[in-house]
Amino acid sequence: MSPVDQFTPQEPILFKPADLLAPDYIAQSSETLHARISPLYSVDEERWLSELLPLAKPTDSEREAAATQTRQLVEHVRNDGKAVKMVDSLLLEYSLDTQEGILLMSLAEALIRVPDNYTADALIHDKMSVADWKKHLKNDNGFMVNASTWGMMMTGRVVSIDSNTTASGFLDRMTKKMGEPVIRSAMQKAMRIMGHQFVLGETIEGANKNSQPYRNKGYTYSFDMLGEAAITHKDAEKYFNDYLHAIKATASIKVKEGMPKPSVSIKLSALHPRYEATQEEQVMGLLRQRCLLLIEAAREVNVDISIDAEEADRLEISLKLFESLYRDNLTADWDGLGIVVQGYSKRAIAILVWLARLATEVGDRIPVRLVKGAYWDTEIKLAQQKGLSGYPVWTRKEGTDTAYLACARFLLSEHLRGLIWPQFATHNAHTLASIMTMSAHRDFEFQRLHGMGDALYDHILQAYQIPVRIYAPVGAHKDLLPYLVRRLLENGANSSFVHQLLDKSYPIDKLTVHPYDKLLTNDTLHNPDIPLPLDIYGERRASFGPNIFVESQWLPFKAAIDSHLHKTWSATSIINGKAVDEYEADGKTHQLESQKVRAPWNHEVIAGEVKYANAELAVQAIDAAVAGQSAWQAVPAANRAAILRKVADLYEENYAELMALCQIEAGKTMQDGIDEIKEAVDFCRFYADEAERLDDVVHEFTDLTGQSSRQIYKARGTFVCISPWNFPLAIYTGQIVAALAAGNTVVAKPAEQTSLIAHFGAQLMYQAGVPAEALQLVTGAGDVGGALTAADNIAGVIFTGSTQTAQRINQSLNNHVQASGELPVFIAETGGQNAMIVDSTALPEQVVKDAVLSAFGSAGQRCSACRILCVQEEVADNLIELLQGTMAELVVGNPLHVTTDVGPVIDADAKRSLEAHIERMSAEPTATILAQTPMSASSVVSEEHSTFVLPTAIEVKSIDVIGGEHFGPILHVLRYQAPDLNKLIDAINGTGFGLTLGIHSRIENIAEHIERRAFVGNTYINRNQIGAVVNVQPFGGCGLSGTGPKAGGPHYVARLMQLQSESITTESLTQTQIA
Repeated sequence: MSPVDQFTPQEPILFKPADLLAPDYIAQSSETLHARISPLYSVDEERWLSELLPLAKPTDSEREAAATQTRQLVEHVRNDGKAVKMVDSLLLEYSLDTQEGILLMSLAEALIRVPDNYTADALIHDKMSVADWKKHLKNDNGFMVNASTWGMMMTGRVVSIDSNTTASGFLDRMTKKMGEPVIRSAMQKAMRIMGHQFVLGETIEGANKNSQPYRNKGYTYSFDMLGEAAITHKDAEKYFNDYLHAIKATASIKVKEGMPKPSVSIKLSALHPRYEATQEEQVMGLLRQRCLLLIEAAREVNVDISIDAEEADRLEISLKLFESLYRDNLTADWDGLGIVVQGYSKRAIAILVWLARLATEVGDRIPVRLVKGAYWDTEIKLAQQKGLSGYPVWTRKEGTDTAYLACARFLLSEHLRGLIWPQFATHNAHTLASIMTMSAHRDFEFQRLHGMGDALYDHILQAYQIPVRIYAPVGAHKDLLPYLVRRLLENGANSSFVHQLLDKSYPIDKLTVHPYDKLLTNDTLHNPDIPLPLDIYGERRASFGPNIFVESQWLPFKAAIDSHLHKTWSATSIINGKAVDEYEADGKTHQLESQKVRAPWNHEVIAGEVKYANAELAVQAIDAAVAGQSAWQAVPAANRAAILRKVADLYEENYAELMALCQIEAGKTMQDGIDEIKEAVDFCRFYADEAERLDDVVHEFTDLTGQSSRQIYKARGTFVCISPWNFPLAIYTGQIVAALAAGNTVVAKPAEQTSLIAHFGAQLMYQAGVPAEALQLVTGAGDVGGALTAADNIAGVIFTGSTQTAQRINQSLNNHVQASGELPVFIAETGGQNAMIVDSTALPEQVVKDAVLSAFGSAGQRCSACRILCVQEEVADNLIELLQGTMAELVVGNPLHVTTDVGPVIDADAKRSLEAHIERMSAEPTATILAQTPMSASSVVSEEHSTFVLPTAIEVKSIDVIGGEHFGPILHVLRYQAPDLNKLIDAINGTGFGLTLGIHSRIENIAEHIERRAFVGNTYINRNQIGAVVNVQPFGGCGLSGTGPKAGGPHYVARLMQLQSESITTESLTQTQIA
């Protein structure tokens, strides 16, 4: 059974949307209606949207009235000389489809927070030198555009501009004439002007003053305190106090008689650093308590509170929290607790129905703000990254608009009056007109964003007397960025209604088309240009991953894993298809000793037992593989590929048992286990494709005798594959299936610490059709590996492990030349002293999230893990404080618990070595322990019975003091001066390692310079530096970090083959072999 069938709802649609308009529908219990939300998470878009269409379908009169009203609104706005101002003008001029628009935003968001002049000047130069700014200076532009462009150009009055002047030439002349400080000062002023336009006030008191003219017109307000998700408790406390202050200050803000009272919007992610479904205990504990304190304060001064919507993964936990708050005695007989629902979510209408039932049961009216949704790009990319079965959002803009109107029709139902107070947040004139025409009453309000849509909504207020609330950001300009980016993604592209509304060249007729009609003109309701997450690689199916943040997938997944947790497994060597329990020595038969396998997180938990082989059995395995070579290489490439794809399918069918094994034997956390299986599956399918691709490669030529010849890829022979314990399924599988894809037989020697996983994987390979003679499994320690690599009849070795072992294998292989005169092939992926370089333009919260995941994910036991965080001096103190706060939030403990972030290290030897390094650093005068995360209270086992190492951050004065790679949850922090960047890169290169490098900078020139100068295999920019995806980011290093082509790349399987020349006419093989 495929994992999609196992872990996603078989029947996700549990009701007919057409039934929702009947008043008795919400007579069903809230539990029943709640159970219908989660299954819709990634429901088939075509099917679900077609079910929603009847709710959105306009009557002929509605269609005509909406079109007429839309036309009137658009004409009114376009005829208003003051309509295009502030944010509108910026979006119109610098839309995100222009190079200048993108550069302006990246400059604005970074310059506001760069503390040092050296980097600020580099940033300005980087962004200004590649675009044509002067074309944006026009007489009729809004103040904001000219202010921004003036900042970009310092106006042509200082340095004359002629038509031949390029932007970069202009910049150079400016710099010479005025000097960098003047330009920097003008730029920063322009950015501040821009910030003022987007933000109502830096304080709630300032917002009160600045909002007065709008309140005089009749607007009411919802204040949004700027600042994104808290990543530390200190952040959360600051945001909590900001909200508390805002609530008290909002009480004194007066609005016109009859207008809804002002409200404060709160983001749950700002109130707790671990606001996520997997941390339910913390959410329903401290976060709930903070919300109740805000509710109490708001109720006391008669201010409404609205809970903002965030990412799709947080939706279900937010509903759980909302229900708990809404049913609390503190909110009884109060209709001031509101919630936001996103129209682009497939779950939206089911949520609205459930909210209506809640209101029926409790009796207090719920304000519901219906928005289109602001995280669309993120949701699409995350679904693809996670390998979900579908998207949580609609893939067409008109799909979202249509679903929004379906939701609106339900909210406007007569029987919901008094239960729900609908708040329609939109800047789309047609959506406004549709809502007004489909509503038989006026018990609702519209909402708009501060700085946008003034003319449109001024007209709505005056002509229709419908309440309008302005959603207004309040806070420091440095907190503006994430809010600004979401607004631009929503409204900045040319396809956006906001842009089209203001663009007089855009035909009004196109704006009056109903989204329902627009949607139905397409061949499909979904967008075929956005393939489903599992189809993003075309014919090669992507690996599936269940979403542990969504109840309808998490519960069946967890139940399936739990059914395997009490099993014990066994592992032996397998030679010629037979399990090996004994060996011959001195003419006698001896039994192999069994050893118990204990879980690294609790040694009292027995995972199973393993029988380790010895050197004699290693030789037998090699002989068996060599004997089977001719039969396996004779299997056609298409057949080999089919077997490998079957291995992938069987891995996915046995997802839950593989998860249980990874968690118990290797100490993998839940998400690490999922990622492990996904990577193994991707290797199988990608290398299967490679087998077929290389089989089709033919190089034709004429040889020296004039004979027509060709070169084709052929197998090399037997490969020894030695895999590590840190990726006991993914790397183990990748090595084996690459060699098998090439037509080579394999002797696999997995790490002794994870033999059970390897044995289970081998069984699935045999089940998929890998012949017994093609794959031999040898379990054992280093002596077994030594015997395997010393064999003189192998074609090569694929190895992942320590640099020292790789060097020994290399020396061993140099001692035996094959009959062809070639040395055996050696591909090695070893360790890394991986750095992340952070300059002062980087976003600190993003850096810390990425550094913590890169350093402590998988308990730091990844070759790619970040070992050294190099931070520019000017931002180091702040970044270290954030790092300390974020580390304090990590949950260290039992990997079986979904709450756990950091599990154990693999064994006692690893623990001893890592703790010895921490102790040495404690005594080192040039090092300082910055932070250490304690064990989770719920996961404590005695030190003797587990191998946990506490995540530790250590500040060092130089890279030299670190002394090699430390393979575990230890992060070193190093400060550097911006002018000394080259010295820093040289010091990193000087370690001899060259695996991964992280760069966090908004200056492209700097990122490119670092990437060129650094000697590494994989560079990651403005993201974490772990989790390379097969065939997307082929993985491998250089120097002490490895040799050979990158795993999961286009050269890997080819390296395991050889080009052979043969005559085209006779098809006979010549003696020429070209490696």
